[in-house]
Amino acid sequence: MIREISLFVEDTAHEKVIGTLVQRIADSHGVSVQLNWRNAVGGYSHVVGKFGDYLRDLERQGGYPDLIVVATDANCSGLNERVRQLERPETPVPIVMAIPDPHVERWLLLDGEAFRQVLGHGCNAPDQKCDRDVYKQRLIRAILDAGIEPSLGGIEFAEDIVSRIDIPRAERADDSFRRFVRELSQYFQQWGR
Repeated sequence: MIREISLFVEDTAHEKVIGTLVQRIADSHGVSVQLNWRNAVGGYSHVVGKFGDYLRDLERQGGYPDLIVVATDANCSGLNERVRQLERPETPVPIVMAIPDPHVERWLLLDGEAFRQVLGHGCNAPDQKCDRDVYKQRLIRAILDAGIEPSLGGIEFAEDIVSRIDIPRAERADDSFRRFVRELSQYFQQWGR
């Protein structure tokens, strides 16, 4: 049975990172998934608006997916605050939130060995900072240190890095990563039985 997953993400970086992670975790549990992208541009406010529209449409039309994934950066609001902002008390479909804290680019720097496998040079594990673009800049710097000029800010390597991340190591390094992986894994474990 193929499980249908609808995804709402704020940009291409989230689409690449979250999509690859979802597929990888599904594969590890022997679950076939179909990813239906509902939003991948426009930032946080656009995700919230489109997500709300989608839930209203589902209530009117039916045709529910098996799961909805909503991904947006915590953006220094904090993981718990962002979850609170996105929660929908009554929905006909389970929802898993992927909320990198503070930004998705940090997740790409969690495993220096995965980074080295893709780019030929490792990266330093990131600390926890809340500057607006600090992790975008650190990602670019790590790629430049590998002797490569990133043409898309480093996101062009996201799928390859995520496909090699040591998930348990990344879970130990980042609470928001662990929260997403564990919550998502619970559904795949149920479906894989």
